[in-house]
This record gives sequence, C-alpha cells and structure tokens, in this order.
Amino acid sequence: MATFQDYYELTKPRLSFLSVFTALIGFWMAPKTLASASDLAYFVILATGIGLCAGGAAVLNQWMEYKSDGLMRRTKERPIPTLKIQPKKALIFGISLCIGGLFLLFSMGDSKLPMLLASLTIGSYLIVYTPFKKISALNTLIGAIPGALPPLIGWSAATGTISTLGWLLFAILFFWQMPHFYALSWMYKDDYAKAGFKMLSKDDLDGKVVAQHSFAHTVLLVIVTLLPTFLGFASAFYLCVAALLNLLFLMKAYQFLSSENKNQNAQRLFFASIIYLPLLLIVLLIDNAFLAI
Repeated sequence: MATFQDYYELTKPRLSFLSVFTALIGFWMAPKTLASASDLAYFVILATGIGLCAGGAAVLNQWMEYKSDGLMRRTKERPIPTLKIQPKKALIFGISLCIGGLFLLFSMGDSKLPMLLASLTIGSYLIVYTPFKKISALNTLIGAIPGALPPLIGWSAATGTISTLGWLLFAILFFWQMPHFYALSWMYKDDYAKAGFKMLSKDDLDGKVVAQHSFAHTVLLVIVTLLPTFLGFASAFYLCVAALLNLLFLMKAYQFLSSENKNQNAQRLFFASIIYLPLLLIVLLIDNAFLAI
C-alpha cells in the first residue's frame, strides 16, 4: 500500500523545490508593481501554486517514463516502477497537482501571465522535452527551457510583465543547466543508453564531446552572470562574488576536459553546480535589495 512518503517522493521534492526557489528569487528581485504583490497571502498562494505545478509535472514525467525508469539503476526504485503506486493513480495524482497549482496561479489577481508561464513550463516539459529524450541529444537544450522558466513566473507575479533582469535570470538558469545535466549524463551514461535515451554521452566513448559542451556552456554562463553589473542591475560587490564563484566553477568544468578521472571529474562538476547556483542567486538577491534601499 502506498504511503505518504511514496507520493511525496513521486513529486521529486528536490527538483520541485529548486523550481519554487528560483521562482521566488524572481519574485523577490522584481519591483512589486502589482497592487497585491506585497501581501503575505499573495506570496503564499504563489509559492504553493508553483510548488504544486512543479510537483505535478514531476509526477506526470515519471508516469510517462516509468517503463524506462524501471530499466535504469538510478531510477528503478522509484514508486511507479516498484508498483508502490499504480500508474493510473500516479496519473490522477499528477493531473490533480497541476490543475490545483494552475488554479491557484489563475486566482491570484488581474495578471494571468504567471499561470500562462506555468502552463508553458508544464507543457514544454511533458509534451516536448520528455518524448524528445528518445529522439535526439538536443533534448538537454530543449529541457533547459522549462527548467529556466520559473524565475519568469515569479517575476511576472510581482510586475505583471517581464523585464530585462527577469530575462537575465532565465538565461542564468538556462546556461547553468547545461554543465549540470551534461555531467549527470556522463555519470549515468550506461543507464540512459539502457533506457533508450538519446543523450550526448551515448556515443561519446571518452567523454570528450560532453566535456567540451559542458565547458562551452559554462563560459556562456560566466558571461551571462556578469551582465547584471554591467547593465546596472547589480553592484561591484556582486561582480566580485560572482567572479569568484565563476572561477571555481570554470575550474571544475576545465577539469572535466581532462581524459583522466572522467567519472570523478564529472561528479565534481555536478556537485559544484549544485552549490554554485543557490549561492550566486542569493548574492544577487541580497545585492539587489541593498541597491533598492
């Protein structure tokens, strides 16, 4: 019999939390031009709505891929492949979460842009990215789009529109995902191949191509993360901290280029990416708050 923990695990809580976190970063950094954007209830509804949408999309993704998940060592113990939760119940659960989340975002006020962006995120993740994983290695680039949309949901919830800094947050999330997921794809290349996923690592015997793509996108990430200062959205303090974080991240991406210790270097790059993103966004948020004083 399925437990609460099984259903909770089905929502991919860490990934869903990342979506909520980045969306709230966008909300906190945006000027609160909507009349109700400063209300606590508005904030709670926003966070809850995004969380439900993210969790629902994660559930539906696993429902769509549960047969493939059952073939991979990394995912075979998930609730659906182990039949802790029946596929039909998972489908109903995922749809219910998405509908609930979209309803909350729809009910927030005059601007329907947050709900529309959340719908776009769910749709592009499930209808485009998920099936594309078995079609082309370009799936990583395609999947980075829904992964980068949450900051725009948060930004639009505060302003009703999207401005330059909101798009910069989107770009940071987009380029960050590339080394993050390329490293992951190398770490579990055999698993992905067994499940029939067309990852860049599939035919890359020595990891050279994956590492090159990781490094190239890390360089693009560095450029994008420095733009807030040069465009007047952040101070020299943010620039210095971002430069330090970027240097450390670039070092890990460069190490991944080495032909030695490929798996270990991929793991180091992956874990460095997990630390890098929240630190960078929190520093940008704090800096933005001080500039607004």
